[in-house]
Amino acid sequence: MLYKGLVGRTDRRVGLAAAVVAGETLVFAGNGFRCPLTQLAKHYGAESGAVTDIYLPKWFAHNMPAIHVPLLAAMTYLHIRNYRRRKAAVQSTTSQPQGGRPG
Repeated sequence: MLYKGLVGRTDRRVGLAAAVVAGETLVFAGNGFRCPLTQLAKHYGAESGAVTDIYLPKWFAHNMPAIHVPLLAAMTYLHIRNYRRRKAAVQSTTSQPQGGRPG
C-alpha cells in the first residue's frame, strides 16, 4: 500500500487492502493494544506469549506498533492525496466547455 500510494496508484485493490488493515487495527485496539493471539500462544506453551522473536530481531518485535503507526499514517495520507487529485482532475475535465462554435 505504501508503494502504491507513492506512485499514485490508488485503486480498488488498495481499498480492499486498506479495509483489511483497518480491521486488523480495530481488533488490535479493541484488545487493549495487545495481539489477540498472545493468550493463545501462552496457552500452547510460549513463555512470553510472543512468537515474533522466532523470525524478527528482538528490538523490532517489541517496537512494531511504534514502527508501523507512522507507516500507516503515511499510507493513509498518500491515498487521500491521490483520491483528491483524481477527483480534481475529473472535475476539471467535466467543467470545461466543449470546443467549437455555437451552432
